[in-house]
Amino acid sequence: MERKIYVSDVTMKQAHGLSGESLSFRQKIELAKLLDRLGVSVIESAPILNGRSDSLLVKSLASAVRDSVLAVPVDIMDEASVALAWSALCGAAHPRLQVCVPVSTVQMEYLCHRKPADILKLIASQVAACAALCPEVEFVAEDFGRSDQAFLSEAVATAAAAGAGLVTVCDAAGNLLPDEFHASVSEARKALPEGVRLGVYCSNLMFQADSCAIAAVRAGADEIKTMPYGNTTVSLKRFVKILDAKSDLCNARSGVRVIDLERTVGRIKVLCEARSSKSSKPLEGLDIDRDALTLTIHDDREAVLKVVSKLGYDLGEEDAARVYDTFVRIASKSDTVEAKELDAIVASVAYQVPPTYRLESYVINSGNIISATCHLRLRKGDGVLESVCVGDGPVDAAFQAVDKVVGRQYELDDFQIRSVAEGREAVGEAVVRLRFGGKVYSGRGVSRDIVGSSLMAYLNAVNKMAYEEGEA
Repeated sequence: MERKIYVSDVTMKQAHGLSGESLSFRQKIELAKLLDRLGVSVIESAPILNGRSDSLLVKSLASAVRDSVLAVPVDIMDEASVALAWSALCGAAHPRLQVCVPVSTVQMEYLCHRKPADILKLIASQVAACAALCPEVEFVAEDFGRSDQAFLSEAVATAAAAGAGLVTVCDAAGNLLPDEFHASVSEARKALPEGVRLGVYCSNLMFQADSCAIAAVRAGADEIKTMPYGNTTVSLKRFVKILDAKSDLCNARSGVRVIDLERTVGRIKVLCEARSSKSSKPLEGLDIDRDALTLTIHDDREAVLKVVSKLGYDLGEEDAARVYDTFVRIASKSDTVEAKELDAIVASVAYQVPPTYRLESYVINSGNIISATCHLRLRKGDGVLESVCVGDGPVDAAFQAVDKVVGRQYELDDFQIRSVAEGREAVGEAVVRLRFGGKVYSGRGVSRDIVGSSLMAYLNAVNKMAYEEGEA
């Protein structure tokens, strides 16, 4: 009988640890919805540090995620963090609390400033507190590869006795080859009490994470932590594809929908690349307000324009009338109009100006072993301006190339992209919001090429700024 391998996504938790590289509130909700529809077993959130905003995020994730388990870590050093995490998580369809503890001597003393005996007491108390509230508790043994085997066994036994149904071992060092990792996971599996599942996190320091993950499955692991974008740990796409191709050999299969894998990972990549753009800076509180803004056909002109103002737009009388008329037409055909749809309305009908910069051509070079570059040519009047830029991805490189031609660096406030129709030849619509000089400008672009639609939307917003400043 085939075993089910639980596939866990750690994107939000990993992004939390990267300085300046985190998804916005809205993007985290969108990411969770994509993963949930894909069939990922577990979605892991970052810990609740900022009580109000982080709790709101977890509550929103709990409402958005229907089929996947939603996991939230607690602070091993703070008893109150258990109740705080549970109050935000309790509305989830499938909640999980995580107790993450370093089990190597160096990290116990350096991070927790505690001796091994004290750490065991903390494990027992925090796991028990979580188990009293949540039906599913995970004990995460961090840096297990450098731990003392006797202490690791005792820590695992303590967590299991206190109510942990899943024990995850994390290889932070990333210095094990697949056969060595297989042996380590086999030993960890033997040490677990009956009925306790085993999870694994593999570092990709030596680019062996995917191979180690498959080795872990063959050694008896039940859950693998992955990411759809980035290279710090196991690749979601590669792991699922390998497991699907070698399910007979591994006697295991994931519940991830392989047929939707390529498309969903592509959308997540665009989402992450947009946020990692060097032009992007998070705006405190804005994303939370935007996600709460929803209108219906019953809202009058004043209410609609008030929401438009909250989104950062300053419309004249003619633009305001066009936006409201378009809103009425759309709202009459659907139940609600959300903030992102209102963005698209403003981008489509307001601030329409003669273009200062026209797109002549662009060439994108990108791959998994090279940095993305964009060679861009824009026409301004009778002259042609061009630039070449390197970016974190094709969209980032294109946006930076525009900034270089124009001679300014704009603040990317929001970036949305969606398919206008179904199928391989579907047209992609992009909406970009740029913030400059205290004002927000939106642009819209449509193309069968994702980069092309994104570039057109970015230029559309830049042209509105240029026209307002009299450059045209």
